Amino acid sequence: MDAEVTSAVEEYLETIYRLQCKHGIAKTSDIVGSLKVAVGTVTNTVERLEREGLLIHEPYKGVKLTERGLKLALRIVRRHRLSEKLLTDFIGLDWAKAHEEACRLEHGIRDDVADRLEEALGNPTTCPHGNPIPSKSGEIKEEEAIPIQDASIGDYFEIVKVAEEEGMLQYLDSLSLKPGVSLKIEEKAPFDGPITLIVSGRRYSIGRKVASQIWVKPLETRRRGDEA
Repeated sequence: MDAEVTSAVEEYLETIYRLQCKHGIAKTSDIVGSLKVAVGTVTNTVERLEREGLLIHEPYKGVKLTERGLKLALRIVRRHRLSEKLLTDFIGLDWAKAHEEACRLEHGIRDDVADRLEEALGNPTTCPHGNPIPSKSGEIKEEEAIPIQDASIGDYFEIVKVAEEEGMLQYLDSLSLKPGVSLKIEEKAPFDGPITLIVSGRRYSIGRKVASQIWVKPLETRRRGDEA
């Protein structure tokens, strides 16, 4: 990472990248909520990063990373997700704790060490939460998937990835909603009500906010009466 880019700036770039992926743009209010800092602090930092050519601020809309800012952000995301794989596969941390610890480790790992770590882990393509790990050349390949709230009732799906949010990860873990798990969409309550899923013969109802954090891909149609 460039010498002038501090760990605090890295947090901003990574946060803006995640929000940009989710919403297309990172609103100041969302950055404040994610980083849990004062509005004035975010405003000042955003202005600084814009002067340094790392992002573009669109008045009344939010901010987007420039090509240089995106390149730096992907290097941070790469170190974070490789750290998560290390913590889950070799140390045995659960995926919620691994995410929390990776937030600390990502700032202390040099890019050349990340490359060695990638080799030692067997060149994984995704983190424990199913999110793609950027390559050392800065490329990132997303598997085609849709939010579970957009999935069709009665169809079967496989979870591809989930959002990397600590509290959310703990909840999803308690329901066994992880990448690779198959499920059936049984019902969607009207007026943004809960979505009912069948997972391994068990029935769960999840809210739309939770559903928006789970991405799935369709499975082949199963026989009528089968359960996920």
